[in-house]
Amino acid sequence: MNLIKLYENTGFASMETGNLIMIVAGCICVTLAIVKKYEPLLLLPIGFGIIAGNLPYPAGLPIGAYDTIGSGVAKPSVFSLFYEGVRAGVFPPLIFLGIGTLTDFSALISSPKSILLGAAAQVGIFATFLGALFLGFSHTDAASIGIIGGADGPTSIFIASLFSPHLLGSIAVAAYSYMALVPVIQPPFMKLLTTEKERKIKMKPPRKVSKREKVLFPIIAFLLAALIVPGSITLVGMLMFGNLLKESGVTDRLSKTAGSAVLDTATILLSFAVGTSTQASTFLTKESLMIFFLGLSAFAAATVSGLLFAKFMNLFLKDKINPLIGAAGVSAVPNSARVVNSFGLKYDKTNYLLSHAMAPNVAGVIGSAIAAGVFIAFFSG
Repeated sequence: MNLIKLYENTGFASMETGNLIMIVAGCICVTLAIVKKYEPLLLLPIGFGIIAGNLPYPAGLPIGAYDTIGSGVAKPSVFSLFYEGVRAGVFPPLIFLGIGTLTDFSALISSPKSILLGAAAQVGIFATFLGALFLGFSHTDAASIGIIGGADGPTSIFIASLFSPHLLGSIAVAAYSYMALVPVIQPPFMKLLTTEKERKIKMKPPRKVSKREKVLFPIIAFLLAALIVPGSITLVGMLMFGNLLKESGVTDRLSKTAGSAVLDTATILLSFAVGTSTQASTFLTKESLMIFFLGLSAFAAATVSGLLFAKFMNLFLKDKINPLIGAAGVSAVPNSARVVNSFGLKYDKTNYLLSHAMAPNVAGVIGSAIAAGVFIAFFSG
């Protein structure tokens, strides 16, 4: 009898098919991170979190991400405390702060027209929003799903934590999965929508940007974004604050801390917490499958929109731009810019597009945060 009771208290006794499926999914994420090096800083903690969140445990034992005081257990679990930082929207702004300290807006400042490419790529967000509405999601759920089209994990999580906490795990895993698969998803569209002649277009080197411009940019960009779309204050504000810490030249210690310790800590906790929230009972649903389909469609739409708009701009520009950089309008920084550069080098080994692609790439970060602000303005309250 004691052996039977001991067995009943093990995870083996409570293991279900759904748990096994999710544990395998977590192992796949970890494998992709280690073997393929697909976004390892994100996929590895998410994958391990998925494994940890789907290991069965006795009822009443406060371990899971949803085991809190309010659910009747003795005390909140450690995992639920981590997840509270996600649910409360704390980690994404901290990540934006760190990203701001690591971002150089020089390419964007020297080529303001690249803002249009970053904006064009946000078509994926609003197209997916409409697609989600068509499939029966509510307006707020559709807004949360739509942000996946910006290829911006922290922004997707931030919006989902406000509007759709019940879909947060699915949205976060979809967003980060597609961010990791940028090198796989984008090249086919680049090849399909551009000619070999267009891929070989060489652009003039970006002009040198002064320190004054670098200092003024985050202040002006924040003011404009906040006044036009007040809902963007949190994310754009933290992004520009981090950038100002870097460019001011007088807060090196704060900049280094925000870009290393704060960013790394927030990334680890957010990624792991998101993983633990993907429990089979809440994750393996029809809605999750639709979210993954919509997420892939969103990413494809964003890439196509950026490429086509770059080609459209060339109809009016005297100095042509390489349309490949339009694909970097999604805000997967700097992966999209690197993919564009690598793809261009296949056709001309002397044509380095990285510095040019970074302009729409960072513009995409701002664009997705502003798009999130638009949704907040429309659907909050």
